[in-house]
Amino acid sequence: MKKLTLKAEDTVLLVIDLQEKLMKAMKDRERVYKNTALLLETAKQFDIPVIVTEQYPRGLGKTVPEVAEHLAEHSCVEKTSFSACTPDFNSVLGDTKRRSVIVTGSETHICVFQTVRDLVEDGFQVYVPRDAVCSRTDENYENALELMRLAGAVVTNTETVVFDLLKQSGTPQFKAISPLVK
Repeated sequence: MKKLTLKAEDTVLLVIDLQEKLMKAMKDRERVYKNTALLLETAKQFDIPVIVTEQYPRGLGKTVPEVAEHLAEHSCVEKTSFSACTPDFNSVLGDTKRRSVIVTGSETHICVFQTVRDLVEDGFQVYVPRDAVCSRTDENYENALELMRLAGAVVTNTETVVFDLLKQSGTPQFKAISPLVK
């Protein structure tokens, strides 16, 4: 059951490539923005480190404002490889000393999949909220979720992640986050 239990003190939130030009092509972008924002607000409540990646930002733009406005302290790693698991990223992630990674972003079948596969291979427990990732086509999205599950990631949803981190009602974190769950 360890694999299905998130602990805030051992968790990192990774936001992959939610960038201006890329997200214009995503039909489910509003759902991804909303759920990523909820995860970012949850990360703030629990002091969960946040790492944001940007794929070739000079060409694809910066992280979309709908997500950037929810970013507090975070690390941003620029990349040109599809997997985020570059030496720079691995250094930032390693500095956290945490072993569970919640992954959001785009595209599910390219950068998200390759990153998740590499993180699992490196011994991390990876959680993919299916409502916080997207691809241009449903076929690519569904195929990537299946591949990530086969690789050993936990494919879940945003509310399950949030409430697993919360553990109980009545806490200051619950009072701050519960109004955001709509």
